[in-house]
Amino acid sequence: MHEYSLVQSLVERVEALARERKATAVHRVVVSVGELAGVDPGLFQTAYDTFREGTICAAAPMELRTLPARWACPGCGGAIARGEVLTCPACGLPARLSAGADEILLETVEMEVP
Repeated sequence: MHEYSLVQSLVERVEALARERKATAVHRVVVSVGELAGVDPGLFQTAYDTFREGTICAAAPMELRTLPARWACPGCGGAIARGEVLTCPACGLPARLSAGADEILLETVEMEVP
């Protein structure tokens, strides 16, 4: 259940951003999570709903987006299509995971600043 510690850090980061900008409210939070990050979206949402109570995020819904896994050739940079053999058809090099791995990105924080 690492989702709870991830969300606790997320809420703390949003609170820090709000303090830096002297925000009076946060209206929305958008987070992107890599498809292969090992994060359960339902648990992540539940953790957010739990941790936001009593914080500046209390009234701010969270939009959770999934970043799809993508593979590419480390040599030529060519994309490897989903479901294909993870070897570059041009170079023969093994593909490397280029996106959707362990990313957890705070994309947007909509806040009210006086």
